[in-house]
Amino acid sequence: MDWNWFLFNFDGRISRAQCWFAAFIWFAASFSLMTIFLLVTNGILWATGNEFWIVSTETMPWALYLLWLPLLAINVWLIAATATKRLHDRGKNGWWLILFFGGPVLLDKLWNWLDNPTLALLVSALSFGLSVWCFVELFCLRGTKGSNRFGPDPFAKINTRPRWIQDDELQIVPHSAGPPAGTHVKRGND
Repeated sequence: MDWNWFLFNFDGRISRAQCWFAAFIWFAASFSLMTIFLLVTNGILWATGNEFWIVSTETMPWALYLLWLPLLAINVWLIAATATKRLHDRGKNGWWLILFFGGPVLLDKLWNWLDNPTLALLVSALSFGLSVWCFVELFCLRGTKGSNRFGPDPFAKINTRPRWIQDDELQIVPHSAGPPAGTHVKRGND
C-alpha cells in the first residue's frame, strides 16, 4: 500500500474498510501526539519549578502552543485527505467536508450565542444530525459500484491473466505483396 497516497493525497477513492483503518490511524496519531505533547509540557513545567500536574493556559508558555500547531495541521490534513477519498467513493465531491465538519462547529458557536432555549435546542439537534449524517456517509454506506468521476472502484477485479498481444502474431500485408489483402499469421514465431 502506498502510505503517502493513502494518508495525505486527496485523489482517488477508498473503501469503507480503508476508511475505518484510516480512522484508527487518526485516533492513534492524535492520542500519541497529545500524550507526547503533555509529557513534554509537564517535563518543561517540572524543570522550571512549576507544579507539573497542573497544565492550564496560565502555566503553559505560549511557545508550547506553537509546537502543537504543526502536529495539529498534519492531523487535520490526514483526516481531510482520507475523508475526501471516502466521499469520492460515495460519488460526492470533497467540498462536502465543509458541511460535515464545519457545519457542526459553526452551529455549536451559534448555540452558545442564543438566549432562547427552544431555538438553542433546535440548533443543537441540527448539529447532531449533521454529525450523524457525516458518520453514516463516511463509515456505513457502500461506495458507488464501478468507476465514477473520481476513479476506479476500490473493489474492482484486476485481470492478472497474461494477455494475447495480437500485434506480435498478426501482420497486415499490403495487397501488392502477394495473396489477397487481409490478416495473415506470421511464420517462425512458434
